[in-house]
Amino acid sequence: MVNNKEDVIKLIQNDPGMIEVIETAGSLNLPDWWICAGFVRSKIWDTLHGYKERAHTQDVDVIYFDKENLDEEIEKRLEADLRSIMPLIPWSVKNQARMHVVNDLPPYTSSEDAISKFPETVTALGVRMDREGELVLTAPCGLDDVINLEVKPTPFFRETEERVSIYEERIRKKDWKGTWPGVVVHHINKGKTALE
Repeated sequence: MVNNKEDVIKLIQNDPGMIEVIETAGSLNLPDWWICAGFVRSKIWDTLHGYKERAHTQDVDVIYFDKENLDEEIEKRLEADLRSIMPLIPWSVKNQARMHVVNDLPPYTSSEDAISKFPETVTALGVRMDREGELVLTAPCGLDDVINLEVKPTPFFRETEERVSIYEERIRKKDWKGTWPGVVVHHINKGKTALE
């Protein structure tokens, strides 16, 4: 079962493929780096659904925070570096020190701050390896929702109608229930919550 942070870390530790991906991302030595979102969430949901094979991941999101080097071309080079090591992984690398501009938001203060402002609580997750080779998990919005298979907007995405519509559009496009039927989606309509 998956009940807490330690259980999630153990799930990842026991998955050699995930460890290889994390070690590969770590080899870039990026400042304040994490692999986030679906990489962690899908592992939890696959386990809770009893899947033996990992569900398809659209991309492996590597984020970092570097205010000194904001050129998007650097991200492309980093993706190419990762592809040269693990070509079958759909790498995506983004510097969160510039992503607030792309997302039309106030500047983030760190990668974890950026993760806390992802649209859904179940994607507001990140994992990395520290210098001692230990896994570190971050979940700024907690783990309850992802463990309970409940998709909800993060507090940040409840703040304005525009953000709520972005959340709703993402939920529609992602169709997570098609892959993980046990998922319960919380829809926000004029401040009221409805379940799917």
